[in-house]
Amino acid sequence: MGQHILLYWPNIIGYIRICLVFFAWATYDSPALFISLYSISIALDGVDGWLARKLGQTSRFGAWLDVVVDNLGRGMLWSLLFKWGWLVSAVEWCVFVCNHSARGDHWKNSFNCSPPIIRAIMDNGFQTTLGLWVVSGLHCLPLWLYGSQKDLLYSWMYLPPWVQILGTVLLAAGRLLAFLAEMWCIKTHIEYLTDDGTDDKKS
Repeated sequence: MGQHILLYWPNIIGYIRICLVFFAWATYDSPALFISLYSISIALDGVDGWLARKLGQTSRFGAWLDVVVDNLGRGMLWSLLFKWGWLVSAVEWCVFVCNHSARGDHWKNSFNCSPPIIRAIMDNGFQTTLGLWVVSGLHCLPLWLYGSQKDLLYSWMYLPPWVQILGTVLLAAGRLLAFLAEMWCIKTHIEYLTDDGTDDKKS
């Protein structure tokens, strides 16, 4: 890999996002700071890919870094929210290993032979109605739960209890759909690892 790839603008955004995640972790008990830092990190996740395509600076490293930063941010928040939160993070890291070791930087476009529900989620790199629902569940559910724990959904947003419950249900449903796709990724990777033909090709 050429060292210049490390200084591609989309990758620099990735480094900034990592810093934002650590600053957010340090300000977890200060909701205004935490939400600002964490939200900026999430928003920048939509910028780096666009910038990479705009500048012609796509790379395998950038695709890898993007998912690493996402997992770091969500893993940090899930682990701070609940004692069992590390389990959510562990599944996401496991899926990351499965996808990037077998499918590489084009993992989002490698689900043509998947069941219809998985294809509907993954189609066009999550850029479908169902895909956006899943991404919302992935990124927004832990932040929404943070707001619920800190009573910000009412004190800041003045949301009545029924809206808070509805928001939680909708985001949790999106996260469950993501879990369905994650289980498919793990299943197909296990099949790949245990395929005798694959082993023969490697030897």
